[in-house]
Amino acid sequence: MTLASQIPLAALPSPTTAVWQVGPFPIRAYALCILVGIAVACWVTERRLRQRGVAPGAVLDIAVWAVPAGIVGARIYHVVTSPERYFGTGGEPLKALYVWEGGLGIWGAVAGGAVGAWFAARQLGIPFAVVADALAPGLPLAQAVGRLGNWFNNELYGGPTTLPWGLEIHRMDPDTGRALRDDAGQPILEQGLYHPTFAYEALWNLGVAALVLLLDRRLKLGRGRAFALYVMGYTAGRFWIELMRTDEANTILGVRLNVWTAGVVFLGALVYSLWVRGPREYLIPIGEVPAPASESDVSQVDLSAREADSGPAAPAGYRVVGEEQFRRWRETGEVPPEPETGNSSDDPPADRPLEPGDREPVHRTAGDGEPGAADAADAPVTRPADHRDS
Repeated sequence: MTLASQIPLAALPSPTTAVWQVGPFPIRAYALCILVGIAVACWVTERRLRQRGVAPGAVLDIAVWAVPAGIVGARIYHVVTSPERYFGTGGEPLKALYVWEGGLGIWGAVAGGAVGAWFAARQLGIPFAVVADALAPGLPLAQAVGRLGNWFNNELYGGPTTLPWGLEIHRMDPDTGRALRDDAGQPILEQGLYHPTFAYEALWNLGVAALVLLLDRRLKLGRGRAFALYVMGYTAGRFWIELMRTDEANTILGVRLNVWTAGVVFLGALVYSLWVRGPREYLIPIGEVPAPASESDVSQVDLSAREADSGPAAPAGYRVVGEEQFRRWRETGEVPPEPETGNSSDDPPADRPLEPGDREPVHRTAGDGEPGAADAADAPVTRPADHRDS
């Protein structure tokens, strides 16, 4: 074997700059990739929530809580599983707060984001399982975009390889986000080429997103099973990709901690998907009041007030219904009857049609003490005047 035969014919380059200075402000590629990924996930989730009956814009209310909680959870997981970098000998505790330098664990991100999303969904009156299923294909897309940040940082690569897609790795200065240079001013490269494990994970995540969309469309997954499918798909890939990585990591019985985590989480999602059954949930808003029509002459219309009241009020909560009931409501405005759960002294008899002024017994998913929930229960029965496009 000659030396020439060992030289790869092709290679993937790596950026020499991960931070751009705009005046006094550093623009970090890692942070940009995360932000773009969040935007992609929000867009996908918004579309899927609308298809299930949730009012437009709800994903922004959810993201306000879920995104910060996810970032905090991701950083906590990273610091807890790699404490020696910050609290060991020679560690710098203050750098545990330097999120922009990298170090976000997806396990903590999902756990923290789930807590934030659960809290927001409770305030909005949306079942948490509906939110999770809507997010299921968007989350792996966000992860795929976020992994590009590792490419800019020249990090999270695997062992040496001679494959055509072997990756060049620069020696980076973590303080400046730029490649170190030799005496001739050339960027310093690590010897050889390496497996781009971050790229493997990004491609795998794209496949997981496609799988979730395909099976969810065919099987109409509900009650959190679409999200469980995402978790199983992601952890299956993360298991073997993690075994290829060569960056420093804590181990248990000689195996990287994240490998154990992927296996345990996969089993948990598998048990959940086998245990939970039921059709996909659709939602009908509760307490939504259509904007009143103006009876004034056109010359007397207050345009500013008309624009402010042009849309329906935000619902106080949602009713969970089946697919056929939801489709009928969207097409005709007919509100499906509530299941008989027994009559109270204030409810009309089950065999008598509802009359104006009667209260319709309503199952609410809004949080306890949520403004408008009690008022919606005592309001006369109304029918929605308009229907939102999905």
